[in-house]
Amino acid sequence: MSPAPAQPMLHAVKAEAVVVPTVAPVLEGELTEVEARRIDLWWSAVMVGSLGLVFALLAVFGGVAVPVLLALAGAYIFNPIVTTLERRGLDRTWGTTLVFAAGTLMMVGAFLYLVPVFRDEALKLPDFFSRASTQVVPRLEALLGRSVPDLVRQRTTELGQQASDLVQSAGPAAARLLAAFAGNTARFVVTLLGLAVVPVLAFFFLQDYPRLMGRLKDLLPRRAVGLVGRRFAEVDEVLSAFVRGQLTVGALLSVIYAAGLSAGRIDMAIVIGVIAGFGNMVPYLGTGVGILLSLVGVMLSWQGPWQLGVVAGTFIFGQMLEGFVITPRIVGEKVGLAPVAVIIAILAFGELFGFVGILLAVPVAAILKVVLSVVVQRYQRTSLYTGEARSK
Repeated sequence: MSPAPAQPMLHAVKAEAVVVPTVAPVLEGELTEVEARRIDLWWSAVMVGSLGLVFALLAVFGGVAVPVLLALAGAYIFNPIVTTLERRGLDRTWGTTLVFAAGTLMMVGAFLYLVPVFRDEALKLPDFFSRASTQVVPRLEALLGRSVPDLVRQRTTELGQQASDLVQSAGPAAARLLAAFAGNTARFVVTLLGLAVVPVLAFFFLQDYPRLMGRLKDLLPRRAVGLVGRRFAEVDEVLSAFVRGQLTVGALLSVIYAAGLSAGRIDMAIVIGVIAGFGNMVPYLGTGVGILLSLVGVMLSWQGPWQLGVVAGTFIFGQMLEGFVITPRIVGEKVGLAPVAVIIAILAFGELFGFVGILLAVPVAAILKVVLSVVVQRYQRTSLYTGEARSK
């Protein structure tokens, strides 16, 4: 018997087998309060569990987890630029290549310019602290017209000498540490490979960023897509304000402070400007440390009271520009964590997880802030909070 009549039926069975029913996602407004509360609580629990898993992976598989996290962070930071280029008609692969090429050129240029500058500044540090230990107090007494207590004079001398000794020993200590680390060939090779693979991973993460986000979204239950998507948008809003925003603010403030202090002929102007500018990511810390170091630099390079005016004008101008121009018009309105929350997060995570904890403190605090606000919002809609009888 000829098998020809069975062929159409076989094709029909195959065609029917590959048909996957599509279910339209449910809009957030179509959810009942009970459903929305359940989804939000599940989302909050998953986010907290994911953060715990990240720290556990860092503790156990740090050599693998750190490069992956760095690559994801790079893809997250540069995704808006590539997305903008894509919206203007440029293929995403070419947009990613363009962004990476521009970033590489900027890094090479900054490296070629800043490394010699910071090397020269670093060589001045021992002399800077040594002179500070002997010259700051006399200059301060001359300005105030009175002598300072002997205890202050003694402590200042001791601190200055200790800082000078520490800086002088930092180079040999770093060399010994590097030599000891390089002696462990396996660890040294793994670290180099991890650092080398970060740009490669970041390139592919950035290229496939929309696809990765789309696949994660497709895994969500259809009734939870709208609400969970809004929660992640809230997290992105908070993170953007501190990751992309504060990096931009720090870079601009560093240039402003370094230029102003250099115009005032103050010692270590570039180093102080960079510390004050990027230190602004921790509220009040960068400005406070920058002013203190600038005053020490003024004492060591005293040419007249006009230098104090330059320092005051530089920091006042920088803060006003940051508050009225840089943040509102370049970065966007401030969104997210209060300054005290940032300080507490850095102190707490630094104490618990060391340097990695300090790096992750602000992103983790931003996520926890959204989680806490969601839990509080849902709690305030319960009958336990409102005191109303539960509807049946």
